Amino acid sequence: MSALLLGGLVASGLSTVLANGARQVAHAATGSFSPLAVVVFVIILAGLHELFTFPVAWYQGFLLERRYGLSLETPRVWLRDHAKATALGLALSVAGAEIVYLAIRLSTAWWWLIAAVAFIAATAAITRVAPVLLLPLFYRFTPLARESLRNRLVSLTTRAGVPVLGVYEWALGEKSRRANAALVGTGATRRILVSDTLLAEYSDDEIEVILAHEIGHHVHHDILAAFAAESALLIAAFYAAAVVLAVGWERLGLTGASDIAGLPLLVLIGGALTMIATPFVNAFSRRNERRADRFAITLTRQPAAFISAMKRLGTQNLAEEHPSRLVLWLFHSHPPIEQRIKAAQSFL
Repeated sequence: MSALLLGGLVASGLSTVLANGARQVAHAATGSFSPLAVVVFVIILAGLHELFTFPVAWYQGFLLERRYGLSLETPRVWLRDHAKATALGLALSVAGAEIVYLAIRLSTAWWWLIAAVAFIAATAAITRVAPVLLLPLFYRFTPLARESLRNRLVSLTTRAGVPVLGVYEWALGEKSRRANAALVGTGATRRILVSDTLLAEYSDDEIEVILAHEIGHHVHHDILAAFAAESALLIAAFYAAAVVLAVGWERLGLTGASDIAGLPLLVLIGGALTMIATPFVNAFSRRNERRADRFAITLTRQPAAFISAMKRLGTQNLAEEHPSRLVLWLFHSHPPIEQRIKAAQSFL
């Protein structure tokens, strides 16, 4: 849907019309065309995108989740969270667009590298602050009250050499029937999150082995590797965008590389490259997930608890048991539950 919108804006010339309108608004307000023109243009694009994609988001994010009994959200709560996510996305989009066009003004030859480095730095910063600033916008977190479990989980991270700031109960059950645990953040913001749905229905052994899997990602530096891969993909996407923009701006009716009407094209190229890379990223992720499974069982020495936890999670989260090879390749960042259980049985 997004690709159709962006492609349509570029191909029809409507992007130029909207960009001219944004420049006129900026000129009327400040007597100049930028950077306010970028802000106005991004707001227009975001509004069109929301109008175009909201029905799909509503169907997938609310109606389907309710139909299959996964969501406990009321329409009001879902709309509130959607509005928060949209506003956050808009703020990040405005900042990103400003960085891109500032980079183009600084260097028409190397803007793609300047912008990519800035985006990489911003991604690192967001990853670090997300547990303390972003996640609380959508969920409630409180220190875990079960002292014995808290001590057990902290001891597990200490044995693995991954110190944490604290252990928190994640009020996921206020919105969903899913269960989850996570080890989020880096350095001083690293913390353990255990959903209330997990605490209510899983044994301490099962919770420990689930968290051990998450610890495995940190021990094996999977988060850093994923960040490096994402950074390389960002650089490639910006370079591809720069090449296409350099050879095609005249054909598209743009005044040059710095014409903000080319923004939909830049986003479209980045999205296309990401889509092409997705099967390979998923394959890399599945490899890391299998390694984290082995680490969890080795660290806890509880293969039976791992197997029972996987069975529970698969049922509770409605995981697809037997995806086709094509579906697995295109959409699954984790191995199928059946494969994970089979691998764990070798430890019994």
